Amino acid sequence: MKAKIDTTLCEGHAKCMEAAPAVFEVRDDDLSHILVDDIPESERDRVLRAVRTCPRAAISTED
Repeated sequence: MKAKIDTTLCEGHAKCMEAAPAVFEVRDDDLSHILVDDIPESERDRVLRAVRTCPRAAISTED
């Protein structure tokens, strides 16, 4: 699985980082960044929760 962040939508609410801190990080630019290229299966549910809880719907995934 891979995740993608639309930086034109992201507002740095950090909901993704709360849901999956091993995968997402909000940095000083107030945008979320992906920490891993290929998301491990063990993080799948957390990443999908991050997608659902993003207030701006800025995160998408692909298998």
